[in-house]
Amino acid sequence: MKTLTPESLFDLKTVSQPKVWKDHVFFVETDLKEESNEYRTSIYSVHQKTEEKTHWGDSGSANVEISISPNGKWLAYLSNNTEDKKTQIFLISLSGGSASQLTSEKNGVFSYEWTSNSASVYYQTSKKTKEDSNSDKTEEMKDKQKHPEPKVITTLQYKMDGRGVNPVDLTYQIKKVDIATKNDQLILEKDRPVGLSYVSKDESYLLISDKLDPEDEWVYGGSVYKYFIESKKTTTVTKEIPQGSFQFVAANEAEDFYLLVGNDFKFAFVSQAKLYGYDVIEQTLVCLTENLDAEVGDTIIGDFQQNVSDFPVQWLDNEHYLFPVTEHGKLQIYKGNRKGQLEKLVDEKVQFTGGELTDEQDRVAVTYSTATIPSEVGLLDLKNGTIEKLYDPNAAVVSEYTIVEPEMFWYKGADDWDIQGWYMPPVDKKEKHPAILYVHGGPQVCYGETFFHEMQKLSAQGYGVILLNPRGGNGYGQDFVASILGDYGNKDYEDLMLGTDYVLDKHPEIDTEKLYVAGGSYGGFMTNWIVGHTDRFKAAVTQRCISNWISFYGTSDIGPHFVEFQLQHDLSEMQELWKMSPLAYSENVKTPLLVIHGEEDLRCPQEQAEQMYIAMKKHKVDTKLITFPKSSHGLSRMGLPNLRLERMNAITDWFEQY
Repeated sequence: MKTLTPESLFDLKTVSQPKVWKDHVFFVETDLKEESNEYRTSIYSVHQKTEEKTHWGDSGSANVEISISPNGKWLAYLSNNTEDKKTQIFLISLSGGSASQLTSEKNGVFSYEWTSNSASVYYQTSKKTKEDSNSDKTEEMKDKQKHPEPKVITTLQYKMDGRGVNPVDLTYQIKKVDIATKNDQLILEKDRPVGLSYVSKDESYLLISDKLDPEDEWVYGGSVYKYFIESKKTTTVTKEIPQGSFQFVAANEAEDFYLLVGNDFKFAFVSQAKLYGYDVIEQTLVCLTENLDAEVGDTIIGDFQQNVSDFPVQWLDNEHYLFPVTEHGKLQIYKGNRKGQLEKLVDEKVQFTGGELTDEQDRVAVTYSTATIPSEVGLLDLKNGTIEKLYDPNAAVVSEYTIVEPEMFWYKGADDWDIQGWYMPPVDKKEKHPAILYVHGGPQVCYGETFFHEMQKLSAQGYGVILLNPRGGNGYGQDFVASILGDYGNKDYEDLMLGTDYVLDKHPEIDTEKLYVAGGSYGGFMTNWIVGHTDRFKAAVTQRCISNWISFYGTSDIGPHFVEFQLQHDLSEMQELWKMSPLAYSENVKTPLLVIHGEEDLRCPQEQAEQMYIAMKKHKVDTKLITFPKSSHGLSRMGLPNLRLERMNAITDWFEQY
């Protein structure tokens, strides 16, 4: 049997976005191309009974956001199979034939919704606020290169990780296009992006998402609004909870009850996501999961799945619905009704990455992953929670590799709290082997029952991997996730150290002289914090890290809101922010520290890494800074394939020196 290597990323594929049509399950398949150094997505279907796989007529490198028209005649999707590579809506007849391009927007299309009669599609796009009359674009670009223009910034949130500085010369539009004629018309225009969530059956209104308070940029969050197309008037769906942050997820067939996911913002950023019901007739908003101390939605992290759509909230009939919950590292499926009566249907060691009810209503077509299954298409039986596999894109590859099953455990953390973790032993199971404490990001996420390529790769290279869910993460109740507020680096640090002690006690085969630590984002913050508070680790790797909360406040794309809500201090209380900054303890560091950062990371800007690196230099700690071009905060999950490999190799190369 072979063991996983960084290069094995090119051998494995992801399936996602399942959609049902008759006996067929459509899905998107993503793989990494080494030659072109890109991700490519293609559309397939698999027959539920014969398991015959069919490839649908797509081209270009991106073919995503698939949907079936309500009348069952069309497959729609977004594709960059265009001359300028801008993403447009494409259609394929389900009775056969080639794909046709439906839209031709200069700035492309980034989301769409079918009308109930399948005659039209509503979609989102943008345009230049002032169209340039210069027809010679080549000369125009050359002139701008010679005479660059300054950027004028006047807003609080002026940049976004993965996108860069927000354009100031765009108008955002919702338009409607006729399937038969391809004629389009403008429905709504804004000076800011809004989200198209739902088109009513009679097309009298849209449900859209927008800022909670467009007039006050210091108010965080967004909400759901009803926009009446004819009168052009807007009303707030969530006015009963004015400070809450919500998103629309589903309307029942009768259109008299909406389901929303959101919170009352009682605990700011870490307020648990709940399921809410909006009675359209009574115009009342009620929390349907008030008595369920669990996060609605998926907060399980990994590094392998691509183009996932999450398991959706969906109606079974006019009274009953399905929704997902993250609890104890698993994605559970619940059934509920309009009165808020709930029943847990599925509680298995799995992460669903998409799902849609089949015609039988007691089965859901799903894409899913487990700790040892990278990605599969299957049918989930809602009666017994079992999954019937329909298609495994990695069957041949996985059969040649050794995949390790992590060992799940519970231990006592700080304050005697119950903390969950996993230990992934090395493939070779040597009597004495090194181990890595790998701290997750967030922190409002969790490790769980999903395939994690990097951890499997480290196991294949002879490392044990310790994966812990300290306080501050999701899946363990509101008090657990909120306990970190204003207290970074305290009890969460204790949880991690006690968890490491627990694993070492249960696994005496681990070489305590070769114990390492690594992490990214919050995990990068914690890695910096750990090496400033203990010398027990032989070497460390901090990635996309935070070192200084004071500068983070003014340089991160979410800095002001994150610091004020999470750390519970602002720039008038710099001493308190400094006490929670790893940089304040840099003179204590003796552990060799590798610093890894993406050059286009706007979530944790590169200056955070540079400050930590220079501090290590100042205190003569063995260190190295590696920056990755064309890389945002998501380098380890969705960065350029060659750079993902370089990053993984850099980590183990560093550890092998010590």
